[in-house]
Amino acid sequence: MRWFLRITGFVLVFYLLPAGCMFAQHKVGNDNKTWWELRRDSSEQAPPAADTNEAIVQVYAARAARWRGSFGVHTWVVTKRRSENRYTRMEVIGYALRWGNDTVRIRSGSPDGYWFGNRPFLLRDIRGTDKVEAIIDRLHAAAQAYPYNHTYHVWPGPNSNTFTAFLARAVPELRLELPSTAIGKDYVEWPQVVSISPSGTGAQLSLKGYGGLLVGLEEGLEVNVLGLSAGIDLYPPALKLPAVGRIGFSDYKRFDEDDLH
Repeated sequence: MRWFLRITGFVLVFYLLPAGCMFAQHKVGNDNKTWWELRRDSSEQAPPAADTNEAIVQVYAARAARWRGSFGVHTWVVTKRRSENRYTRMEVIGYALRWGNDTVRIRSGSPDGYWFGNRPFLLRDIRGTDKVEAIIDRLHAAAQAYPYNHTYHVWPGPNSNTFTAFLARAVPELRLELPSTAIGKDYVEWPQVVSISPSGTGAQLSLKGYGGLLVGLEEGLEVNVLGLSAGIDLYPPALKLPAVGRIGFSDYKRFDEDDLH
């Protein structure tokens, strides 16, 4: 009986309470704007494509639209080759299925635009020449090979974060740590249970995204309970909470070509 109470208390404090607080905050702060009134313009974090001759890879995350933003984020990847004067944006859009379209979108567009009024934050920024060009080629090939192009579930996946995690696993040089609020990043199709972590620096046990354990040099330790992740990161130190996200030092990293292995 004592162990049951301890587990219940742990789940309440580290999972249900943070999620409940974030949902309550969303309901109080909701200004009820219609979707077309919400900001979609640039947040001015990406360099103008026409002003740089570097190859660039960036990964962004922003709070999801409407009530979903209480619990999680939407993530996407942008690329620009040296010869290009525009960015290509790669992401999964779930509502595309309603019209019989693919969920994967690979198209030119604003790399750092607000997502339905929510300002994005930059997770990774990699710049250079030949090595970065090769990474871009591999990212586009992985996007074309995404296995859930005709399937989308907000919870526990596959969704937009499953897509970004898939790209990250395919190109471990990104060393991408997705935030604990990226619900769906831990989704792995049954019967596969064990896989590498999205950063490529560890391993994870996942029960189709409903529960699991992740240990990695980039991610630290994360425990997934019903799609919500909590954990700790040792470098840089931080506490990770469901719905809330990272509390501590930022894990944002800017890489140049010489940093890639």
